Amino acid sequence: MQAGDGGRGFDPPFDVTTPPGAAGPVVFNSPHSGAVYPEHFLAAARLGATALRRSEDAHVDALFAPAARACAAPLLRAHFPRAYLDVNREPYELDPRMFEGRLPPYCNTRSLRVAAGLGSIARVVGEGQEIYARRLTVAEGLARIEALYHPYHAALGELLETARRRFGVALLVDCHSMPSAALERAEGGRCDIVLGDRFGASAAPHLLAAAESAFVRAGYRVARNKPYAGGYITERYGRPAAGVQAVQIEVRRDLYMDERSLARGSGFDRLQRDLTGAIRALAAAADCLPPDRLAAE
Repeated sequence: MQAGDGGRGFDPPFDVTTPPGAAGPVVFNSPHSGAVYPEHFLAAARLGATALRRSEDAHVDALFAPAARACAAPLLRAHFPRAYLDVNREPYELDPRMFEGRLPPYCNTRSLRVAAGLGSIARVVGEGQEIYARRLTVAEGLARIEALYHPYHAALGELLETARRRFGVALLVDCHSMPSAALERAEGGRCDIVLGDRFGASAAPHLLAAAESAFVRAGYRVARNKPYAGGYITERYGRPAAGVQAVQIEVRRDLYMDERSLARGSGFDRLQRDLTGAIRALAAAADCLPPDRLAAE
């Protein structure tokens, strides 16, 4: 791969699904559900596609799609996988151990995420499995960021700004899944749903309360901000004082799929319905449902 080829194999690299008659200020984002693994990426990896998919939020875009339709809201989803490029990181959060040559001085090489091998270009997946059989060139890494990262964030920023301008407020619902094994080790024990608002920094306090109440009524165990408080996307875009609320929702993977085969499980439909109900409650609390949808509540 040469410089400028960072988006090769992704056509298109992401898409926006907008329901007919979209008329609300909610924006859904699924940055980790991409499942396109180009041959050039697989050839550069020491791992097979099955192992690489361990970091993927499989089916999350489909889980949240009915909620997006219920809120008359667009859903932005990546096609490129998280193992190839993670847009829920700073753009240049890069591990120098992965690259031949010197990274530019503007790169953040010292974050905790980089130390864990989970920068914008990940070094590992799963339980610390190294992705690559060789070091990447600096040009390869920067090409991915230019071809995929910046256009993705430009699209997300435009969706939120359009909503904010039209309605005076925007609500970002950042959609994720979490491996059940990680929750076994988490402080506070096992839970089904983790709601994140950066400990109150990215959304008004009553919003998480509304979503939590809806999930609890549906029979789920819910945690706030631990072990997942919201990543870079929630931090970057959640600006309540500027009219943009941002909430991250993590769902436990074994609720809706087989974590080994990644096949949808028997709980998929129920979780999909319950997500829709909880997000409608969240949007109503933010006064983000269109008038006709609010009247139906």
